[in-house]
Amino acid sequence: MTDAALIWSYLTQGPLLWLTATLIAYWLGDSFFRAMGRQSWANPVLCAVILLACVLGLTGTSYQTYFEGAQFVHFMLGPATVALGMPLYDNLHRVKRAALPLVAALVAGSVTAVVSALAIGRAFGLNEVMLASLAPKSTTAPVAIGIAEGLGGEPTITAVLVLVTGIFGAIIATPLLNALGIRDWRARGFSLGVAAHGIGTARAFQVNETAGAFAGIGMGLNAVLTSVIAPLALRLFG
Repeated sequence: MTDAALIWSYLTQGPLLWLTATLIAYWLGDSFFRAMGRQSWANPVLCAVILLACVLGLTGTSYQTYFEGAQFVHFMLGPATVALGMPLYDNLHRVKRAALPLVAALVAGSVTAVVSALAIGRAFGLNEVMLASLAPKSTTAPVAIGIAEGLGGEPTITAVLVLVTGIFGAIIATPLLNALGIRDWRARGFSLGVAAHGIGTARAFQVNETAGAFAGIGMGLNAVLTSVIAPLALRLFG
């Protein structure tokens, strides 16, 4: 047992351990997702988060130690976000044809996401730091963290809220949109990208290629608009 504890203590100091654990957790989550017939409730990100949380809890590993090893995944969020410009470029002709509805949906979705979150937070008596952390929750993680830092929020809290928002949106989007009778893949994808950023966009690509492309467009445009709306809304609720 002593030797095993020493070996484990040594391994936890290596940066590759938690990066490997993250990749394995996602692989297991994705395998479960496929085995369940790609049901939205079996979201691979959610499964990976649960697995990693259990591992960290059982091993007594702090989040700081984990992040030091897995931060390469966090680093790759930036290039992945920039790469979302490709769907916008590839579908530019389709975006131009539906420019007015897309702009209206973007403004409505972005304003609703920020204002509703701040209104609920204020109603529950959250302080300024928590409100600043909450405002960009519907934006992709790299942008949301940057916005939160600029507003005086706590980036760690923002990261958790972004994750929860994305997972929740990805789970409920398909049944909700089906219930509402929305069949246009452009509308389905764009709304999911605006409301649930990267995780929602991944879900959209799993369902339909057109939906995924428009989800990427919605996610990218919402990141830009939220960076403008969030500071203004925060002043309103400050």
